[in-house]
Amino acid sequence: MAVAIGMAAYGLRPVVEIQFADYIYPAFDQLVSEAARIRYRSAGDFTVPMTVRTPYGGGIFGGQTHSQSPEALFTHVTGLKTVVPATPYDAKGLLISAIEDDDPVIFLEPKRIYNGPFDGYHDRPVQPWSKHPASQVPEGYYTVPLGRANVVREGGDVTVLAYGTMVHVAQAAARDAGIDAEVIDLRTLIPLDIETIVKSVEKTGRCVVVHEATLTSGFGAELTALVQEHCFYHLEAPIERVAGWDTPYPHAFEWQYFPGPKRVGEAMRRVMEG
Repeated sequence: MAVAIGMAAYGLRPVVEIQFADYIYPAFDQLVSEAARIRYRSAGDFTVPMTVRTPYGGGIFGGQTHSQSPEALFTHVTGLKTVVPATPYDAKGLLISAIEDDDPVIFLEPKRIYNGPFDGYHDRPVQPWSKHPASQVPEGYYTVPLGRANVVREGGDVTVLAYGTMVHVAQAAARDAGIDAEVIDLRTLIPLDIETIVKSVEKTGRCVVVHEATLTSGFGAELTALVQEHCFYHLEAPIERVAGWDTPYPHAFEWQYFPGPKRVGEAMRRVMEG
C-alpha cells in the first residue's frame, strides 16, 4: 500500500488488490494517515489517484476471517471514496471511474456475486450472470459516475436502500413479500447520492436500510440519520435497519447472520404497519 501511495503521488494510477477485505487492516494506517490526507496536507500539490480493489462480504462459508464487511471504516475517513458495485456493468464502469478519479478509492467487490446475482436463497441453484439483463457489458470504454445511485426497482410503498449483494436480496424480498418497494442501489457510499434517496423517501414515506455488515456503527446508521434529517416530515413509520449481528461472522450460523429475503421482507412489513 505504501509503495502504491508513492507511485500515485508521483503521477501513476496504481490499482492495488487485497485478496480479501478481511486482510486490509495492516494497510489501514497507510490508507488513513497518508493516502486520505496527502491532498489536504499538501494544499493540493499532491494527489493520490489510487484504487484499492478488494472482495468483501459473506455468503461463501468463509467464516469470521473471510466474510467481513468493513465499508463503514472507510466511509468514516475524510479523503477516501468508497464504491460497491452490484452488477458486472456497474463493476466495469465504476472501476474505470475510480481509476480516473484523482482521490484514493476503496473498491469493494461483493464476493458472493462474482459468479452470478444472489437473491439470498442459499438452498437454491446459483443463477449465472448470463441470465441476468445486467450481464451485458460493453467491450469498449464507458464509465458509471461516482456518486450516482440507481433505482433498480420502482415502487410506491417503501424505499429500500442497499448496495452490493443486498441489492439482489432486496429485490427478491420485495417480490416474495408482495410489497411495492422501490429498491435503490447506492453504488457509491462516498460520495453518496442523497438527492435520489430523498426523492424516493418523500414519495414512499417509508424506508428500510439493508447491509451485510454488523448493525452497530454500520453505514446503515449514517443512512438512517440522513433520511431522518432530510425526510422527517415525510416519514410515516420509523426507519428499519436489517444487518448482520454484532458478532464475528459465524460459520455455523451463516444464513441466520446473512440478511436474507425473509428478514428484509419482515422489515418491509413492519414499516408498512407503522
